[in-house]
Amino acid sequence: MKEVKGVKGMKKTLLLLFLAASWITLHAASFQQPATYDLLIRGGRILDGSGNPWFYGDVAVKDGRIAAVGAIADAKAARVIDAAGKFVTPGFIDLHSHSDAGLASMELRHSPNMVAQGITLSVVNQDGRSPRWPIRDQKALYEKQGIGTNAVLMVGHGTVRTRVMGQRDTQVATDADIAAMQKLVDEGMRDGAAGLSTGLEYDPGRFSETREVIALTRAVKPYGGFYISHERSEGADPMWKVASDPTPFVSLLEAVQETITIGRETGVRVVASHLKAKGQTYWGSSVAATRLIREARAQGVEVYADQYPYETSGTDGNTVLVPGWALVPPGESSANQLSAGARGGGGGVKDRFKARLAIDDDVRKIRIDIAHEIDRRGGASRIMINEFPEPKYVNKSLQFIADDLKMPPLDAVIWLQLNGADRAGGARMRGFSLAEIDMDEIMKQDFTATCTDGDTVRFGQGTPHARFYGTMPRKIRYYALDRKVIELPFAIRSMTSLPAQIIGLKDRGLLRAGNWADIVVFDPNTIADTATFTEPHQYPTGIPFVFVNGVAVVDGGKITGATPGKVLGTGVFSTDPAKLGTGVAR
Repeated sequence: MKEVKGVKGMKKTLLLLFLAASWITLHAASFQQPATYDLLIRGGRILDGSGNPWFYGDVAVKDGRIAAVGAIADAKAARVIDAAGKFVTPGFIDLHSHSDAGLASMELRHSPNMVAQGITLSVVNQDGRSPRWPIRDQKALYEKQGIGTNAVLMVGHGTVRTRVMGQRDTQVATDADIAAMQKLVDEGMRDGAAGLSTGLEYDPGRFSETREVIALTRAVKPYGGFYISHERSEGADPMWKVASDPTPFVSLLEAVQETITIGRETGVRVVASHLKAKGQTYWGSSVAATRLIREARAQGVEVYADQYPYETSGTDGNTVLVPGWALVPPGESSANQLSAGARGGGGGVKDRFKARLAIDDDVRKIRIDIAHEIDRRGGASRIMINEFPEPKYVNKSLQFIADDLKMPPLDAVIWLQLNGADRAGGARMRGFSLAEIDMDEIMKQDFTATCTDGDTVRFGQGTPHARFYGTMPRKIRYYALDRKVIELPFAIRSMTSLPAQIIGLKDRGLLRAGNWADIVVFDPNTIADTATFTEPHQYPTGIPFVFVNGVAVVDGGKITGATPGKVLGTGVFSTDPAKLGTGVAR
């Protein structure tokens, strides 16, 4: 009996030994060979883009994608970056970018001023303008020559409107016009666009009715697309920007309500882009604007906003306080001639303005329009003169000049036009038309993403807005770390997972295994925007590493010139309805 038990015990032991040997053989490779990656970012404080607090961990990258996030032991990589003391985040997404022309340029396609601030994806063709048509040609150009950031392309409403209506694009669209425009929007979405953009404050968008925009927005819904708008007003503005002309005023609240209506009627995600309360007498209205959005969301309308973190708008600092119609000869303009060309370039501006000042009724209208524009630009104390023939007035406010000349600010504007350079306004100036109370209110909302509203620029050329270089680091440094208007994880979310959600991207915006490796490493002690409005061409500090699809576009603080970006969109290149909205970016 004991012998039987011994045999059974021996058999059991042999079976256990066999199973152990099999397991060891099966897993020998993993014991002998640690996981190997292309890139391993070690020991950073990870802000994964969700809005959650940071945690210590590593990020591993393989074949352009995130392979693992967390404590990654016994791993090898072709390159290891020590991120101790630094934050590791998803790449920043610029929800409203004007980099489309820069990305098309062989010189600027690597987007130096964008990648330097951590931007890894730019949503272009904004304000209703698609610079190339058809969209597939723009996409093909970017893919052929290479681009530094990823790009999402929008169908521009204004471009579509002009292609259908031609010189009639200043008229109300007919049903036939709208049907033709819908076909072009559908074509653009099939070519790989991600949605529709409008510029309802600009020509020809301002001539559209809400019903037209609703109809065109419906055309992006089958593709899972979204709608983003430069709205009809950002404060309280007459339709033609001429306060003396008896045209309807459009308010910020009416403009926000229009965006909400478009979302409600179509079921499409909608964005009130670069939301702001513009003009001295309109400060504080952000509270009402954000309330409208919150209430709409509570009712089931998927409406969002985006914002750039600066108190001044305008791209190039060429604020003009004199109405454009007053800078062309009498009898040659109407109230709605307000394009940049009508603002009186090419000399002779002073003489044309003097001719207008000789007409009593024109003088009355000019003064009404200047008063409105002073208020719209933030008031006389917040309008700064950046360039003028008299040096003592450079970098001084309009109020300073008015006090020095012992005249009201309105008369000082007329004096600047008559005594300055022979150009519109007589001086180059910038108005700080936004208030920090509104900046803070809009930024605190969980539906507000971040954007630059900026372009890719040649270093040292022109006088661009400081946001072209500093948007993302400014929000982190000034608003999150220094003033603590928002928490840092909240700020990072507004640049990463939130815009990804708005666009409809499933594999970007979060540090998650399987997502594309768009990654930023920044130092919380040194990150800062350095661009100013007198010296805008300055790169930010404190962002030593930026990766796009796993490739370094900023390495050790230096821009590499790499072009690993991809064009993202619906990815629909088929007429099969079953495949709509199922592209790689969704």
